[in-house]
Amino acid sequence: MRYSKDHKAETHQRIVKNASVRLRERGASALGVAELMKEAGLTHGGFYAHFASRDALIGEAFAHAMEQTMRRWRKRAESAPEGQRLAAIVNGYLTAGHRDDVGHGCALPSLGVDVLRGDPKTRRTFAGKLEQMVDMMVEQIPGQSPKAARREAIGALATMMGALILARTAGNTEFSDEILSAGRAAALRGEAAVQPPATKAVAAKAKPKPKPEPKPRLKTKSGAPAGAAGCAKTPA
Repeated sequence: MRYSKDHKAETHQRIVKNASVRLRERGASALGVAELMKEAGLTHGGFYAHFASRDALIGEAFAHAMEQTMRRWRKRAESAPEGQRLAAIVNGYLTAGHRDDVGHGCALPSLGVDVLRGDPKTRRTFAGKLEQMVDMMVEQIPGQSPKAARREAIGALATMMGALILARTAGNTEFSDEILSAGRAAALRGEAAVQPPATKAVAAKAKPKPKPEPKPRLKTKSGAPAGAAGCAKTPA
């Protein structure tokens, strides 16, 4: 049976999507081509009608998983007020739900080691998507120079990844929740230190002015404070 180009493209995308979930759940070494093709309703022999090699499939699956994460980040950022968009990304990332859903979570903590063992093309794909993630985070950091914002974004991303890996290692425990909470605080430390100009102006306006200290009252020759008698003058 001959299929249309649209049908082939849809099948191809379905295989990539399923592969990206399996990669995050089991790693690249456990990715079974026969299983994926069966899920897509195809035979093992039909694999090469869609991909030049197993490595080519892995590279596409890596890219799909990272693009999925960036779409989630962009959606969270767009729904948050300006000045709170990086916090929306971080707080949505370091959650118990994300910790427990490895197959549909971020590819960075799940696949970093597999990338190191992959072919050069896969590593380049991963590195390119990683830089896109950093660039997207930089856009959510107002009030800083591009260099400072990039440094903060890279630091926040590294903290997010590390905290999620540790939280998953600790399992579904109070200690794991503590790691997630500490990771959120650490990833946003730089953002808290540098507020946007508008936020600073509002904070300065809202800050109450200190009350002036009362001036000392002059005393009369008798030692009584000036003003104690009705005819005494008020100090200038």
